[in-house]
Amino acid sequence: MEVLGNMESYKQEFIEFMVDCQVLKFGEFVLKSGRKSPFFMNAGGYVTGAQLRKLGEYYAKAIYDRYGADFDVLFGPAYKGIPLAVTTLIAFSELYGKEIRYCSDRKEEKDHGADKGGFLGSKLKDGDRVVMIEDVITSGKSMEETVPKVRGAADVKIVGLMVSLDRMEVGKGGKKCALDEVKELYGFETNAIVTMKEVVEYLHNKPYKGNIIINDEIKAAIDAYYAQYGVK
Repeated sequence: MEVLGNMESYKQEFIEFMVDCQVLKFGEFVLKSGRKSPFFMNAGGYVTGAQLRKLGEYYAKAIYDRYGADFDVLFGPAYKGIPLAVTTLIAFSELYGKEIRYCSDRKEEKDHGADKGGFLGSKLKDGDRVVMIEDVITSGKSMEETVPKVRGAADVKIVGLMVSLDRMEVGKGGKKCALDEVKELYGFETNAIVTMKEVVEYLHNKPYKGNIIINDEIKAAIDAYYAQYGVK
């Protein structure tokens, strides 16, 4: 497909990658928030070694592009954030030669053994600079649990959050998108590998492997969705 404007090449590749892995789908879906959406992104659809390897590379490039390499820990909230963090750290080490530690929380604290407690991986230490990683943020609810856990574990600085797709819809406050709400509420940067606007711009009425992924009908459904749930 043609290169669009100033969109980085890895963003274009990532959009195609989501389509190829059938992680980004279009139709009618009911989200956890109760909203009826014409599109759905499920990072749980990355299931093979090759897919996870590529996914880690895209996250690593986006994190480096937005936050550089000046951080100590990549935190992936349980459960989907765990494989995301692990594969991204492997890619980050290979691409940029920087060793970053991995940490995740447990849904339930472990009360036995040498690694008992509420976290997996490396312990958070005072002074650590932390980047958080998630698949997608729809309402920002997941951050309500995760951020206090991370900040409560040690005197750390959360540098920012990286998600794969910015759905670009209003959060719980009803005025700003969820990523902007998280940024305002917790005081750290929030970014995505790609935004839904970039996805639509790249795929609308453009053949990809012999198919039109977003035709005029799907585009109209997406526009109607954003008329209701998009940032005004």
